[in-house]
Amino acid sequence: MREADFYQKIKSGEVICQLCARQCVIQPGQTGFCRARKNLDGCLFSLIYGRPAVQNVDPVEKKPLFSFFPGTFTYSVGTYGCNFTCANCHNYDLSQAEDLEDKISLLPEIKPAELVSEALANNCRSLAYTYNEPTICGEYYLAVARLARANGLKNIWVSNGYLSPIFLEALLPWLDAANIDLKSIDDYFYRENCGASLPPILENLKKIKQYGIHLEISTLIIPGLTDGVEMLAALADFIVNELGDDTPWHISKFSAPISWHLKNRPSADETAIYKAFDIGKQKGLKFVYAGNMPGDQRENTYCPKCGELVIRRFGWDNITRFDHHGICPKCNMILDIIG
Repeated sequence: MREADFYQKIKSGEVICQLCARQCVIQPGQTGFCRARKNLDGCLFSLIYGRPAVQNVDPVEKKPLFSFFPGTFTYSVGTYGCNFTCANCHNYDLSQAEDLEDKISLLPEIKPAELVSEALANNCRSLAYTYNEPTICGEYYLAVARLARANGLKNIWVSNGYLSPIFLEALLPWLDAANIDLKSIDDYFYRENCGASLPPILENLKKIKQYGIHLEISTLIIPGLTDGVEMLAALADFIVNELGDDTPWHISKFSAPISWHLKNRPSADETAIYKAFDIGKQKGLKFVYAGNMPGDQRENTYCPKCGELVIRRFGWDNITRFDHHGICPKCNMILDIIG
C-alpha cells in the first residue's frame, strides 16, 4: 500500500480521486468505485501498488496489437479491481473480485525493477499493462513504465480509455502503444452495461492519437447490444474521421459462458463478425481484423493499396511476415507497422 499521487483533499476528511474520469469523492474509511483506492484518515492510498495478481509472457498480438512489433513477446501485468462494471466482462475474476482487500493482502510485493528484470529475462520487447483496467493502478505502472523505457523496453496500455485528463497527461510521455476498448458509440450502452459514460473515452482516444502513440481499437460484438449496423457504422466513422483510416480495428466475438452477467445471452457467431468487418472496410478503414477466429483470412494483414498478403496469422503465436521492414514487398507502400 502506498499513498496515491493523483488525488486532492477536500472538506471534512473527504478526498477526490483524480486518476480516472469517474473522479470519485471518497469518505474516510471508504474505497472508490474501483475498490482499489482507500481514504485513510483523509489521505488516499493505493491498495494495489506493487501487488500484481497476474504476470505472463504473451504474444503482443494477444493484446491485441497487430501493427506494433508483430511476432514479438510482451510481459503482461494485471491485478484486481476495475472502474467499470461491464456485464459482459470476460475477466471478471480479476475486475470484479470479491473480498478484494483480502485477496490483495495475499499477493507478494513486487518492485517495479523486478517486473522490468523479468521482461528482459524472458526476451520481451515490451511491457503490457492489461487484464484488468490498468488506470486504477496508475502510480505503480507509471513507475514501471519509466524503468522500462530506461531499459529499452516499450510500454503498452490495454484499457477502457476512462482516464482523467491529469493522469493521461502524466502517462502519455511514457507510452508507446495502446489498445483501447471502444465498446460502442452509444452512451446509453456505456451507462447501462458498464456503469460509465462515453464522452471522456472519445476525447482520450483523440488525445492519444494526437500525441503520436500507436493506437489500435477493439470492439466486442455482443448480440442485441453492440451488433447494430447503424451503431457499428457510426463507430467506424469515428475511427476514420477522428483517429485516422490507418488505425487498426479489432472485432471480437462475445462468449456468453465466460461472461460475468450475460450468460443467458447468445454468443456472437461468425456472421456477426463478418458484418462488422465489412462495415469497417466500407467506411474506409485500411486495417480491420476479425478476432478469436484462428485461421480466418480476416486475421491477416493485407496491403491496403495492392492487396498483397504482408502478415499471415494463425491465432496469436503463429505469425509469418512478408513485408520488408514495414513496406509492402509488391508495391512498396509504407504499411504503418512499427517494429
